[in-house]
Amino acid sequence: MSNSHLWLICMLLFPLFGSSEYIKLVTSDSLHMNLEPLQSSELASLQQRTAFHFQPAKNWMNGPMIYKGIYHLFYQYNPGGAIWIQNISWGHSISTDLVNWSPLPIAMWPSESYDIKGCWSGSVTMLPGNKPAVLYTGIASNNNQVQNLALPKNLSDPYLVEWVKSPKNPLLTPTPTNKIDGEWFRDPSTAWMNEDGQWRVTIGIERDRTGMALLYKSEDFINWIEVTNPLHSKENTGMWECIDFYPVSTSSHKGLDTSTTGCGIKHVLKSSMFDVLHDYYAIGTYDSDKDIFIPDTDFTTEHSGLRYDYGKLYASKTFFDSATRRRILWGWSNESTDTSIDVARGWAGVQTIPRSVWLDKSGKQLIQWPIVEIENLRTNKVNLHHELLKSESVLDVPGVTGSQADVDIAFSIPNFDKAEILDPTWTNPQVLCSRKGASVGGGIGPFGLLLLASADVQEYTAVFFRVFRNETRYVVLMCTDLTKSSLSLDYDKPTYGAFLDVNPAKEDLTLRSLVDHSIIESFGGNGKACITARVYPTSVIDSEAHLYAFNNGVQDVKISNLSAWSMKKAEIS
Repeated sequence: MSNSHLWLICMLLFPLFGSSEYIKLVTSDSLHMNLEPLQSSELASLQQRTAFHFQPAKNWMNGPMIYKGIYHLFYQYNPGGAIWIQNISWGHSISTDLVNWSPLPIAMWPSESYDIKGCWSGSVTMLPGNKPAVLYTGIASNNNQVQNLALPKNLSDPYLVEWVKSPKNPLLTPTPTNKIDGEWFRDPSTAWMNEDGQWRVTIGIERDRTGMALLYKSEDFINWIEVTNPLHSKENTGMWECIDFYPVSTSSHKGLDTSTTGCGIKHVLKSSMFDVLHDYYAIGTYDSDKDIFIPDTDFTTEHSGLRYDYGKLYASKTFFDSATRRRILWGWSNESTDTSIDVARGWAGVQTIPRSVWLDKSGKQLIQWPIVEIENLRTNKVNLHHELLKSESVLDVPGVTGSQADVDIAFSIPNFDKAEILDPTWTNPQVLCSRKGASVGGGIGPFGLLLLASADVQEYTAVFFRVFRNETRYVVLMCTDLTKSSLSLDYDKPTYGAFLDVNPAKEDLTLRSLVDHSIIESFGGNGKACITARVYPTSVIDSEAHLYAFNNGVQDVKISNLSAWSMKKAEIS
């Protein structure tokens, strides 16, 4: 997929109450076809298709979201193929647990002059009276990106099967007067109500290489006026896509409604940076009187910037789950294979596991952790305790289905005498992980997990730690190394990396990895750093995939605890 088409993938996360009665699917033309399951003969590379990550039955997709009792997942969907071509519409699936999903008819498709070239990304806002409203970007017949409104046709329908586009559309258009380039004006956020009783929404643009979150206000959710100043901007960051803006508590893991302000609250501003295709965020203060966001540490697209994920994740979206008082984040992970392979497979793109998000006690970063509901898929638990992992050793962990697994491991380090000195020029963790991959021996580390591994340990994906020291402290590097993830399939095989803000002298180094055929999501330091990878092993299929712990460093380390589960297949149709 070309970079010019990646902006469309912002996720639409949205939840509603409803019963479990059967929804009869109705179609009227090929553009809003049902998302029918494929026959087995139509699916290519089944061993690489995920089992408990959300994917529609076929074709190209990108995102999900939740609200109240039933969770509604709206996502970008191409009814005509596995890659971006045309007819981009809003697919729609529902769930009661964020794990198992059932399809509904396509919610919106290109039909009007203001969205005839695609119904692209947007967000859902709950209006007073529990009334959902969607603001979304349409590509108009003149190729301008414009902002539109859609509302449910029948509020008494708990499934919100039918949606109606506002006769007032488009609500916001680029013009020479407002100095907005029609090709760089997209992705309205979830709106929030300010203390003056008016709604605010932010939309991403670029002006002369300055990324910007434009701010608009409205009394009625239809007539919008641009606020004099942007919510925030930053020079030399390029186009800001899929902007997300939400409050977090400074004292609790509980999530907050998007309109919450006051004491004990920080705000998070997230942008999907088009230039580098990563999701960066900043933590700071929202001045509701001046309508500006004041970051504690500003955005940067350099390696020192805060990211949701240091691997393959983009166009993420959070939402407030009022039923459980969580803020939940979804990410989109596109394929690493060539487009021709995606077409042959018949599908492309996968949603990451929903993650609970809260502010770390330091106040300097976010914590992310897989939602607890995913643990209902666990089966056949395997435990190891106080196991010494000697230097240059590999430990087999039997009894786990290596292609569908949830692995949680904690390491302790007996002493730090052999910790390597951290060169002060080693400031980029991804570059450092590339130079010092899993096969490069060190002092303390590399040690960690070999996932989706062959019996002869020739094919594997390594997720591991290294511990360095400088003049004042120990520095922990977390890496995911894909260089040996497939013996015969050629695709992008980078090594991802992040520095982990933990002190290994005072706490165990923890690592949790969710393995699902072609995606591995890893969480280091109890969620302080996350790395998502797409991999396509060819010599291991299902039960042939092995799980190993390994240590390629000089220093012995101890496995304080290892718990691993095989994962059942989620019901996703």
